[in-house]
Amino acid sequence: MKIQTKYHGEIEIEPSKVIHFEQGIPSFLEEREFYILPFADEGPFFIMQSVQTAGLAFVVVSPFDFFSDYEVKLSDPVIEALQIESQEEIVIFTTLTIQEPFQNTTTNLQGPIVINDKKKLGKQVILADSPYKTKHLLTSQLARAGKGE
Repeated sequence: MKIQTKYHGEIEIEPSKVIHFEQGIPSFLEEREFYILPFADEGPFFIMQSVQTAGLAFVVVSPFDFFSDYEVKLSDPVIEALQIESQEEIVIFTTLTIQEPFQNTTTNLQGPIVINDKKKLGKQVILADSPYKTKHLLTSQLARAGKGE
């Protein structure tokens, strides 16, 4: 299946890897199908591309690559909605807000995107009563990671 993308032009995708968001995502409730693409050949950045709208794509990362102590506690309704049977099925991304200069780029740890990778179901979850905010600097975590090596 071919789709138009924001960053990669027209590409061929595997229909079985399309992620279905039953309720869309906040501010884009009509957008229910997304595809995860690497942003580049290597690196921690991915694109969550709308299957139906070429201009709608989010730069996402695995928050665990930048925030080693990040925790997501899923509620029973979320576990049921995503039909999660084991922790191994779960993939979590957070969206980036890219800024110029790049060191001002933030990620939304309060609203992770939770995906059941086995069943290709996704949902953006708002973590209530958590220490996380919608804007955490990404580069401060990169600097810490570099100092620890």
